[in-house]
Amino acid sequence: MTREQYILATQQNSLPRTEHPQFYPVGIYGWRKRCLYFFVLLLLVTMIVNMAMTIWILKVMNFTVDGMGNLRVTKKGIRLEGISEFLLPLYVKEIHSRKDSPLVLQSDRNVTVNARNHMGQLTGQLTVGTEGAVFGHSVETPHIRAEPSQDLKLESPTRSLVMEAPRGVQVNAAAGDLKATCRKELHLQSTEGEIFLNADTIRLGNLPVGSFSSSSSSFSSSSSSSSPSSSAPRQTIYELCVCPNGKLYLSPAGAGSTCQSSSNICLWS
Repeated sequence: MTREQYILATQQNSLPRTEHPQFYPVGIYGWRKRCLYFFVLLLLVTMIVNMAMTIWILKVMNFTVDGMGNLRVTKKGIRLEGISEFLLPLYVKEIHSRKDSPLVLQSDRNVTVNARNHMGQLTGQLTVGTEGAVFGHSVETPHIRAEPSQDLKLESPTRSLVMEAPRGVQVNAAAGDLKATCRKELHLQSTEGEIFLNADTIRLGNLPVGSFSSSSSSFSSSSSSSSPSSSAPRQTIYELCVCPNGKLYLSPAGAGSTCQSSSNICLWS
């Protein structure tokens, strides 16, 4: 190779090559891009609706830093003002109203208040229905009264009714009658004092009547009295007698006392 040929060959190799560069696209295009924009728009709409609903709930429920609506959280507990409705059982330690307003519990049916011990056993129950209040166990209260122009009735349909107090029990009906009825026995007991009945008229109905015979000095029941054909005058005055066991009976009044402890009314009572 001659010198001229070598120089020409080296010059051709050193000339820059002019080739077209290739470009590669970077990003999301086509249907993928449209789906991405759709999901972003849907997420934005959901966030706006969620925020609007949250603001609406806070506005309607009247949420504040002290509580919610009529419910206020204080240092002494929870304070509830106005009318509130409870759909599920409410467990509290103490319920009381303000000093200048009453506490009203209202229900379409019955209102039941239960008291339980630490074991969960029922120790007391109060049920208020259309016929009055029903207590499941003993009740301790300083005063029981009825509404104006209404009757007050204390009743135990299946058990005994006991009223006791260390310093006395007072039953007063200022504008009506006082009536005490029972199926078996009615006990009036005073351990250290007396039973005082003060009234213009005291009536003891359905007392047994005994008859006195001066010849035999004995009593018989009113069923063994003389026949209607007897000419003896009708007895209209009687003496009230008391048996040793406390039973009362009537005896025909005479010049002296006709009460006898050996009367068959006392023996068979």
